[in-house]
Amino acid sequence: MLRQFMFRQFSPRRAPCSLVFFFALSGAIALALLSNGVTRALAQASHPQRESEKTGAPADVARGKYLVESVAVCGECHTPRDSNGNPDRSRWLQGASVPYLPARPDSDWPINAPRIGGTPPASDADMVKLLTTGIWTNGNRLRSPMPQFRMDRSDAEAVVAYLKSVTPRQ
Repeated sequence: MLRQFMFRQFSPRRAPCSLVFFFALSGAIALALLSNGVTRALAQASHPQRESEKTGAPADVARGKYLVESVAVCGECHTPRDSNGNPDRSRWLQGASVPYLPARPDSDWPINAPRIGGTPPASDADMVKLLTTGIWTNGNRLRSPMPQFRMDRSDAEAVVAYLKSVTPRQ
């Protein structure tokens, strides 16, 4: 139906100028869209990295906090619960019993989620590797229910910066 409409509207027999106009307009729109994308890519490539991205500054910690608390929701497993069953913010990310059971019996199911706040359980490089590949320091994949994250390097570094900034409340 669209083809019939276009053929009827832009038929060379009816108006040869309308067909030329249609293709000229289509080409102009395509060129505008392409040049805008190239301009944006060049603008992004020409700007040096922001200072906070280089140094692990407060912006990285804030981004890491957002990723840990709102995206990956690490506190659901890595934080002990209070008497009402809510994550205990005074012991935020200090390790806890895994609150989930497997759907089928699994002898490899972890009982505890480790402490990750303050001093993470591995070096920064190993934590970044874990968050970007899902591989732990022993070369094995993480066990369920831990998600096999595939973060990009800058997100993983921001998460590690935040984890290192966490101090339990006394």
